[in-house]
Amino acid sequence: MADDFLKRVYDLSGQQETDEYYTEWAATYDEELKRTGYRSPKRCADALLKFVDSEAAVLDIGCGTGLSGAALREAGFTDVSGTDVNPEMLAIAAKAGIYRQTWLTDLTDPFPFEPGTYAAIAAIGVIGVGAAPASLLADALRALAPGGHLVFSYNDHALAQPEFSEALDDVVEVGLAEQVFAEHGPHLEGLGSESTVYVLRAIAALEQAP
Repeated sequence: MADDFLKRVYDLSGQQETDEYYTEWAATYDEELKRTGYRSPKRCADALLKFVDSEAAVLDIGCGTGLSGAALREAGFTDVSGTDVNPEMLAIAAKAGIYRQTWLTDLTDPFPFEPGTYAAIAAIGVIGVGAAPASLLADALRALAPGGHLVFSYNDHALAQPEFSEALDDVVEVGLAEQVFAEHGPHLEGLGSESTVYVLRAIAALEQAP
């Protein structure tokens, strides 16, 4: 059941356990999240569209099976690529016809391209407990040129852990980015959970990023 996967995901520890868990979940992931009322992807896509042209190149990191990419496309974005660390989930996303291209990546080199290649990066439901570390926030901003935008969401579990809020505060305080949007709202309606959607605009020169 969706509740079982969703509740257990926050107890994962280590990349190997996380990879194995998502591999097991891949075949039923879309159905279960849709049934549970997964609202963060649409909220993130709609937020990003307020700041980024629909024809701009968008990179959907941690794209999973493609639910986040589908939301970006439905919002009007026409040039969306996806990356993920899990090959089983990425294979499902690649077959969906959502992305211009997809490729497998890992947390040691999450952005294997020239900074500024993409006008925007989306990390929808990616950074948080049982998922990517808080440090990925700064890494994503470094992969953007000044003026680029990052949209991401912190669910209730991430918001309850100081490290995630501190990572957001840090990138703003050091001048790596400015927060241009924040909205709290439904995440998984069936479970009664919520999330905050953020949009950051990269403002630091690349050579000055911490």
